[in-house]
Amino acid sequence: MSAAESETAVEGNGTEDRIGTEDRIGTEGRVLNVFSHGVLILWALMVTLPLLWAVMSALKDDKAIFTSPWALPTSLHFDNWSRAWSQAHMSEYFMNSVVVVAGSLFGTMLLGSMAAYVLARFEFPGNRFVYYLFVGGMSFPVILALVPLFFVLKNMQLLDTYHGLILVYIAYSLPFTIFFLSGFFRTLPSSVAEAAMIDGASHTRTFFQVMLPMAKPGLISVGIFNFLGQWNQYLLPAVLNVGDEDKKLLPQGLVALAVSQGYKGDWSGLFAGLVIAMLPVLAAYIVFQRQVQAGLTAGALK
Repeated sequence: MSAAESETAVEGNGTEDRIGTEDRIGTEGRVLNVFSHGVLILWALMVTLPLLWAVMSALKDDKAIFTSPWALPTSLHFDNWSRAWSQAHMSEYFMNSVVVVAGSLFGTMLLGSMAAYVLARFEFPGNRFVYYLFVGGMSFPVILALVPLFFVLKNMQLLDTYHGLILVYIAYSLPFTIFFLSGFFRTLPSSVAEAAMIDGASHTRTFFQVMLPMAKPGLISVGIFNFLGQWNQYLLPAVLNVGDEDKKLLPQGLVALAVSQGYKGDWSGLFAGLVIAMLPVLAAYIVFQRQVQAGLTAGALK
C-alpha cells in the first residue's frame, strides 16, 4: 500500500470515529433532554394540580366536595368566598398581613440593599467577617431563637404589636437579602459609579440614583422571595402574636379556620379561605415573572 493510500485510510478512520462520537453525544443529549423535560413536567403537575383542585373545591358546596372531589363544579358557589371573607374574619387577617408584610418588606429591602452595597463595593477592615456573619445567619434555625425572641420582645413591650413583628421579620430576612444582593452588586460596572462621583454625587446619591436602579432585576427577585417567605410565615406570629385576636395574621387565621371548620363542617368555606390566602402570592409571581427570571440569570450572564 502506498503512502497516499495509507493517509487516505487513516483520514477515513478518523472521520468515522468523529462521526461516531458525535452520534453518541447527540444520542446522550437527546436522552438527557427527554429526561429533564419529563422531570419538569412531573414537577409542574405536582405544583399545579393541588392549586387547581383547591380552586375547584372553593367553588363547590360541601356535598360535592365529598361525593365528586375530582369533578368540575356543576354550579359556582361564590358565596363560599364571601362567607370566608366576612364570617371567618379572613378580611381582618388579610389586612393585618398586608400591614406587617408591607412594612417588613420595605425595611428588609432598604436595609438589605444598603448593607449589601457597602459589603460588595467597599473594602474596609472586617468586611469579610461582617459578610460571613450575615451568611452564617442563613444557617441558624429560627426555631432556636423563638424563646429568646419572646422574652426580648416582652421586655421591650413589643409582643402582640405590628411593629414588633415587622422588626423580627426584617431581622429574619436580612441574611438572605444581603447574601443575594451583595453578589449582584459585584456584577455592576464600577465605571458608572466612578463617573457619578466625578460629577460631584455623594455616596448616598450614587447609591439611590445610580446603583439602585441598575440593580432593579436583583431587587425584584429577592423582593419576591422575601414576600413569599414573610407572607407564608406561621411560626413567628404564632409565638409572638397570640394575645390579641384582632391582630392575628393570615396564616394564623387559616389555622383557626381549619380547626373551627372541623367542627362546623364548612369545608367549602375553608377552601375559599385557602384560595384567598394564595391569590396575592400567585399574583405577585405572575406579574413579576420576567423580572424574577432576569434577576436570577443576570449575575451568571455578566
